[in-house]
Amino acid sequence: MLRCLAAIVFGLSLLPATLFADQIVLKNGDRITGTVVKSDGATLVLKTEYAGDVTIQYGSIQEITSSQQLNVGVKGGETVVGPVKTTDGALEVESSAKGAVPVQKDAVAFIRNPAEEAAYQKTLHPGLLEGWAGGANVSFALTRGNSETKNLALAFTADRKTLRDHLGLYANSVFSTNDAPGAVPSTTANAVQGGARYDRDLTKKLFGFGAADFQSDALQALDIRSVLSGGLGFHAIKSDRTTLDFLGGINYTRENYTTFSRNFAAATLGEEFLKKLGAATVLTQKLYFYPDFNNSGEYRAAFNFGTVTKISKWLGWQNSFSDIYVTNPPEGKRKNDILLTTGLNFSFTH
Repeated sequence: MLRCLAAIVFGLSLLPATLFADQIVLKNGDRITGTVVKSDGATLVLKTEYAGDVTIQYGSIQEITSSQQLNVGVKGGETVVGPVKTTDGALEVESSAKGAVPVQKDAVAFIRNPAEEAAYQKTLHPGLLEGWAGGANVSFALTRGNSETKNLALAFTADRKTLRDHLGLYANSVFSTNDAPGAVPSTTANAVQGGARYDRDLTKKLFGFGAADFQSDALQALDIRSVLSGGLGFHAIKSDRTTLDFLGGINYTRENYTTFSRNFAAATLGEEFLKKLGAATVLTQKLYFYPDFNNSGEYRAAFNFGTVTKISKWLGWQNSFSDIYVTNPPEGKRKNDILLTTGLNFSFTH
């Protein structure tokens, strides 16, 4: 009797690993056992003991059976929570509030287990200090002998993206000198830029934005340029590997040069492109045009191009090129300012 009881207890101890595990039945008859993690309606992720996370094409699934509380989103907005089984080709969610709720397989927008649902809800309302990613770039050059120069370039970017908005910060500077005796000018570059922009999605394709940008350039006699802008943008391409945005709006610009100051309203017309090349390299490109409303034919344009290639999780190599063109600088100053830097990139996430 005791032996029989022990055998029953031992057999029950094995049930959680077999009977109570989630199970996926494919259209070809294969059965895969594990724990349903999530699905986006295109693929389903199943965590298994023998192969880790397994990604299954959703269209190849015949049946889903799960004893855990799954969050099943129905196309149209409703979310049903409960254990899931398949009956007559349709999912049946055993909701504690509504009882058995049938959901056609092709009507499923998403499936999330409790942990995935908690993580998703957190992305909807993250703290202001959460979700940041970015990096700092540093490059330095020194020459001695026939030439005596110093060059230091610094840059910083930080981005906080949620499902509906995006906050970006940036700053960069370059300083270089010619230390040769009697060299004129002794300072050959001294420029600083910085700013912030906030985007908020209004629809899947349309977003609104507001930005503040600041710049100084000692060699152009520019003490400070302040630009406050706002408008609308359009997501022409928005995927994990490629984004292409077009922006349009207005801005108010205040420029303080050493010899004079001016304020004016201008249009903001821009294009931004990002492409992930392979697993290690990210390419970015931005082009902006600011035609002056007050003076026809006067404008400012800015072009930026850069790449960052990862060497390790936190270290990379960056290259950047920028060109700022002003049609009406102070007398005797050049219209173009070009900056090319290369050096190390230190990335971070929080």
